[in-house]
Amino acid sequence: MQSHELLRQVFQQCSPKQVAASLGLSQSMIYKWAEPADAAAGSGSTNPLDRIEALLNCTGDRRIVQWICQRCGGFFILNPEISKPHPSYLIPATNEIVQEFADLLAVVASAAADNHITGKESEQIRARWEKLKSVTESFVACCEQGNFRPLKDGQPANAQPRPLSIKS
Repeated sequence: MQSHELLRQVFQQCSPKQVAASLGLSQSMIYKWAEPADAAAGSGSTNPLDRIEALLNCTGDRRIVQWICQRCGGFFILNPEISKPHPSYLIPATNEIVQEFADLLAVVASAAADNHITGKESEQIRARWEKLKSVTESFVACCEQGNFRPLKDGQPANAQPRPLSIKS
């Protein structure tokens, strides 16, 4: 779906007049966002979605997407690239998920031991949680595709996940 098509759908739920008033922009500008850009015809305008995409492409920094997702009460997980089927790495992949979960629990337990969680401990918990979500999403995507080669290629057979430093 193109950005202007999505905005056209959004404007069926929230009127362009309301959006224009809320953003302090002209209604005509809001309507142009919902049109395909065509410089020759003078229609369309670079809309905020296209600008965000350009910013992401320019910077390559996914924190922008993570920030947007957090503002909406969610989180961003990158989809893994899936290639040819190769199911022989199923057990190491499940072990990695279990290990990441154990690492998260260790960080949480250590942080909560004194009934107070500091800002640094919160950051460690968040980092561990993000790693667990990413590893699990990769595994689930491989399950859906019936293809575990990305898991095999992404981690040597004898590698152990490195835990974050935690408070003693």
